[in-house]
Amino acid sequence: MKYRRAKYMDQLQATQLKSIDMVTQSIAKRSSITRSQMEEPDESTFGERAADAVATFGGSWTFIIVFALVLAAWIGTNSFLLVKNGHKAFDPYPYILLNLFLSMLASVQAPLILMSQNRQSAIDRENVQNDYEVNLKAELEIMALHEKVDALAEQHKQQLELLQQLSKAAAPAHHAI
Repeated sequence: MKYRRAKYMDQLQATQLKSIDMVTQSIAKRSSITRSQMEEPDESTFGERAADAVATFGGSWTFIIVFALVLAAWIGTNSFLLVKNGHKAFDPYPYILLNLFLSMLASVQAPLILMSQNRQSAIDRENVQNDYEVNLKAELEIMALHEKVDALAEQHKQQLELLQQLSKAAAPAHHAI
């Protein structure tokens, strides 16, 4: 457990150092830091795209409504056949075949949704890292601007002092005339 945590901390520190280097280079080159301009097209596998599609559809109102309609139709059809024909319904109450299908659906759908969530989590981590780099660059740029403003203020102060000294030196010369 300690080894895994130490390895994670090392990876985190390496990522932060890489970010700082990237920000430093970006500032030196006066270039943009955002990755959206540099990103390559999505290289996800078929399985990842399928997991995303299942998670997107499985978490939609369309799925819930269609699923509720299919369940209602299944139960309605079997109940109607059971009442009309006695015990000749294809899945009589307590709907064991329906329960089997629902269990199979859940056993396939759950891992696909988890895969999609893991993928989204990785994308979110990349976005957070990008935000960190942009914020770091903005902070460094603001600090540089503060230094420039402070330098200008100091230069302005020195010029005012020089101007005052010149006006004091010129004042006695005017009185002598």
